[in-house]
This record gives sequence, structure tokens and C-alpha cells, in this order.
Amino acid sequence: MAANSSLRDRFERGLNAPICLTWELTYACNLACAHCLSSSGRRDPRELTTSEALALVDEIAAMQIFYINIGGGEPMIRSDFFDIVEHAVHRHVGVKFSTNGTRLTPDAARRLAATDYLDVQISIDGVDRATNDALRGEGSYDAARRAMDNLAAANFGPFKISVVVTRDNVTQLDEYEKLAQSYGAELRLTRLRPSGRGVDVWDDLHLTREQNRDLYRWLLDRPSVLTGDSFFHLSALGDPLEGLNLCGAGRVVCLIDPVGNVYACPFVIHDQFLAGNVRDAGFGAVWRDSALFTSLREPGNPGACSACGSYDACRGGCMAAKFFTGLELDDPDPECVHGHGEVALAAKGLTIRPRSSEDHSGRTSVRLQRR
Repeated sequence: MAANSSLRDRFERGLNAPICLTWELTYACNLACAHCLSSSGRRDPRELTTSEALALVDEIAAMQIFYINIGGGEPMIRSDFFDIVEHAVHRHVGVKFSTNGTRLTPDAARRLAATDYLDVQISIDGVDRATNDALRGEGSYDAARRAMDNLAAANFGPFKISVVVTRDNVTQLDEYEKLAQSYGAELRLTRLRPSGRGVDVWDDLHLTREQNRDLYRWLLDRPSVLTGDSFFHLSALGDPLEGLNLCGAGRVVCLIDPVGNVYACPFVIHDQFLAGNVRDAGFGAVWRDSALFTSLREPGNPGACSACGSYDACRGGCMAAKFFTGLELDDPDPECVHGHGEVALAAKGLTIRPRSSEDHSGRTSVRLQRR
């Protein structure tokens, strides 16, 4: 059920610990997806050591953070991946991790299936090779399907199938639903944001206004489909979608990157949204005391959306989507369902947009292949 306004108001003021803490273990990745939000590819030699990672897990447990979202890069590339995950589970911190599936062998699937408090999310961005591999690289579709087969054979249970919704795959939603059902899996849809390498493909791949309306109606009919609040900007169309329907950056969510930097959310890896580093005073101090997070917890300003009757529903949309398209944070979301964001973008006439401060892309990053 969608959160009521009093609960949302409380969350907007921030909590003692994040509800959703995303931790990217490494920038290393054996794929080079065209829309990678963290511009991953090459490992950063400064990434947290095993001992630092285990100590961070201990601090997370002491803060009573119930679960963490582990990602990358490809987190299973780290040789200490299972050490970190199993230590978290031992400390009663649940783990949800995202993987491209290339390292999820039958043996790895059996080890994961034997681990409590663990959720696995396989990324796939097309129900067929052509759609998926155009974005994620040749062979990535087959690797993801093998990983799903391995989890099913290991009796893992209801893993998640994660899809970044694009202009090219939004027509496949019904087929995604059937794919998830065939595995007894859960379907999770996320929004394409112009973060990382996504800034280079956003113009070609973000949904049209009509596609957003179709997606909204599809999601309303399927409350069991998970979104992680990706599409709260669509709530301006009428009934609210499931979730908090707000930007939780620095309030209830944040990101720890592979070198220990703490950002307001996973989609704003940029110095303007850098709150601190866990190596300096620990994660708790950053979460509680950073000037950035304190400012984000102040009451929101409708800004350019003040005259719109839908502001209470969409709260102005996604901070990252605005920032990386060159809009101001008090401008409308670039995908505003009423078209106000498109007008704001056209008025700015930008030819150069902000880019993520960190870029670990390899030389073989996928160039989008349109069908």
C-alpha cells in the first residue's frame, strides 16, 4: 500500500539509518553496458580492502540496518565476494545483490541457495538476445538465462529478474511477466536514468510521454511488480503507485561506492552529491552529520512546479534525472507526465550536460545498436 502523507513527511526529514543502503563493491565489470549508471569497467585500485569491507559490515550491523543492496560493477568478480556476503548474513544483515549472471555458476548457485537472508537479482534488458545484447553486449542474454537456470536448479527460490525499462523493451512487459512466472521469480522494473554512461543513451532510450502513460497503467494493474520507487514521477497521472513516492536521497537511501565514498543516492555519482567517505569517520558519522544530507532533509521547495496541481503526487520527480539532463533541482522532472520538463529542457538548449565524476569505463563499452 502506498505510504500515507504523514509517513512520507517523516521519511523526508530523514531517519537514523537508511532504509535502503546500496553498496557497490567494485567498479570492475566483465560487461560494458551502454547505460551503466556507475560507468563501470576497470577496477579502482583504491577500493576497500577485505578487512575494511568486513569492518563496514560490522558498522552497518551496529546501526541496525536490516539489509544492504550490493552491486557494482559486477560484485561477484571480487575474490572476497562470498566472504563479505556471508559475514553480513552472520551479523544478521540481509543482502540483496545484483549481478549480470556471468559468474553465477552451478556451484555458486548452490552456495547462494544455502545462505539465509539473501536475495539475488539477475539483470536482463530484453526478453530476446537482440534487444538485450544491443544494450548489454553480445552473449549477455545467454549468460543471464544460464544464471536463472542455475538458481532454479539449485532450488534457490524466488529470485528477482531486474529490467531497466527503455524505449526498446517497454513493449515486452507482458513477456517479462511470463518469463518471471516461468521461473517462479519476481519481476523488478527500474527507470532508465541519465547517470554514468546512461547520459549518452538517454535521449535515444528514455520513454516517450505516451510510453510512460502506458507503463503507469500497466503497473497500476500489477501491484506485485517491484519498482523500488523508480517511477514515482508517474503518480502525477492519478492514483499513486506502490511505494513511498518521494526522492529518498540522503533521507532514506544513499550509496557507498567501491572506494568508500558516500553519495546521496545510487544515481548521482558526482562531487556535488558527495557526502563524505567511510574511511574518514565511518559511515554512521557521514549519514548523521554530513552537511549535504542535512540540507536534503530540509522541507522541499516546489520551485518551478509550485503552480502545478500534481506536485504533491510526484514531488517534482527524480533529482538525478534532473541534474544529469542539465536541469536545476527545483525544475520539473525531464519526463514530467505533463510535459513541463520537456519545455524546461528546450528552454535551456543545452549541448553539454553534467557527467558523473567517476568514470571507470573500459575501451570496449557497448555502443548502442538500434534495431
